[in-house]
Amino acid sequence: MSNDTPKPDAIDRRALLAAGTAGVALAALPAAAQAATTPSTGSVFGAETFTLPNGMLGVVIPMTRAPVVAHMVWYRVGAGDEEAGQSGLAHFLEHLMFKGTPELGSGQFSRRVAREGGRDNAFTGHDYTAYFQQVAADRLPLVMGMEADRMSNALLDEKDIAPERLVVIEERRQVVENNPRSRFRERLAASFYVNSPYGRPIIGWESEIRAITRDNLLAFYRKHYRPSNAILVVQGAADTETVRRLAEDTYGRVQGGPPPGRDGRPEEPPALGTKRVTVRDPRVREPSLSRLYQAPTARAGQEMADALDVAAHVLGSGPTSILWKALVDTGLAASSGAWYGGDTVAQTEFTLYAAPRPGVAPERVEAALDAAIAKAVQDEVTDAQVEQAIRQLTAGAALARDSLMGGARTIGAALTVGLPIEAVERWPARIREVTPARVTAALRAVLKEDGSATGWLMPAEASRT
Repeated sequence: MSNDTPKPDAIDRRALLAAGTAGVALAALPAAAQAATTPSTGSVFGAETFTLPNGMLGVVIPMTRAPVVAHMVWYRVGAGDEEAGQSGLAHFLEHLMFKGTPELGSGQFSRRVAREGGRDNAFTGHDYTAYFQQVAADRLPLVMGMEADRMSNALLDEKDIAPERLVVIEERRQVVENNPRSRFRERLAASFYVNSPYGRPIIGWESEIRAITRDNLLAFYRKHYRPSNAILVVQGAADTETVRRLAEDTYGRVQGGPPPGRDGRPEEPPALGTKRVTVRDPRVREPSLSRLYQAPTARAGQEMADALDVAAHVLGSGPTSILWKALVDTGLAASSGAWYGGDTVAQTEFTLYAAPRPGVAPERVEAALDAAIAKAVQDEVTDAQVEQAIRQLTAGAALARDSLMGGARTIGAALTVGLPIEAVERWPARIREVTPARVTAALRAVLKEDGSATGWLMPAEASRT
């Protein structure tokens, strides 16, 4: 139920695309860049796993600094798993999961967590839906029992659906319609993705939110909310055997069944041509540019994904980056950057963005961006550029292990899109192995005009570019 509007400075890696999304979608692999490798294990978080007989995967990340735990349940289902014409269904269902079961009345879940001194929430992305609580360690049995209850016993009562639909529609208006940047991202995504569900907003189109029925919700819930499609992650003051025992007593009692799988998702066709989107809004004071390129997901190849992570940093992260020197240092742009979103189920995007300085014509900034891209693709990136990017990506590593939910969110997000835990645990070690040749090859493979989309968010009175 927390809101998620992805952008480069948020923790979601699906930048500049899905407007008004329903929760905090997570930076599975880059988040690990902020985590140190544990000396004793060679891993970032030292996570341990188990699997219940009904197919539910459990992950435990010990952290004994304080007697508290973060408890999360991730479902391998999100807006990308909705059928065409039912956008917003996954997010709508997430809202209704707080409306009670036969054992727990509407709204009582959150109230009970709050009475115990904890906090809870949920979020939806294109590839997952997650529910979490932060509580004292001795309250872990309580929240596990309640979460297991609503995994199979959510009421989805008609009396709750109508008013909650209005809540979701109002959320869309506040997050998307009242935010020019969100409206722009929504339209750019719809243009960039031809057939992929990533082109649909996670919160849904308003007309389709209004058309969702209780039957739609029930069918989606019964299909996807089952132990074999869920991942339990506990981080904090709890050991693996204790969590396993509690999981067997709670989630282990929920009837199993095979996971639904994701084989039926529509795929993007081969790249063809370029696209341009211009959104004008009287609330916008200065224009901004976003350029999206088709890029492979980490599932398609970890080596390429690692190289693209470094490439994005070399190209567009801070004052030493290629785009900053070409656009900001020259006085053309106030900001610039690059971003790669590889932690997805299906083909994703590599994003460049820039904001012209006041008084600078947008076409000058776009021309300079094109020139910088052409030079980056033609020239070999240097050892110094890659070494600096690797140092920056892996710096301050111990901080993530101090975060109660850092590991739970990072590992949960990775597992839901089909990446192994090792993709997170070994990320810093792999990044240190990326070479300039691999970065250059990755840039040449991705920064192709065919299939790209260029978007401008413009003031209403601005002249056309």
